[in-house]
Amino acid sequence: MMEWIPIVLVAFKVLVLGTGMFFAIKWHYDQGKKGKGREKRAVLRAGGKVAAVFVLSLLGLVLVTFVLARMLGLDLTFP
Repeated sequence: MMEWIPIVLVAFKVLVLGTGMFFAIKWHYDQGKKGKGREKRAVLRAGGKVAAVFVLSLLGLVLVTFVLARMLGLDLTFP
């Protein structure tokens, strides 16, 4: 009897998660059809802002890493 418990619980989990994913995808699809009035230009502008913030954050992280490494006296030269 105990060896059937994982099979039943995994099957139940797959059923519940599959149903949830189906309704989540359906809801997002319906929302996308409803929001067709959104301008493509605004979406591209927002994507560009996100990309710019990511690149600036990455450059800041690299700068902070090099400054911290220099302060700790680490050798940053390539062999």
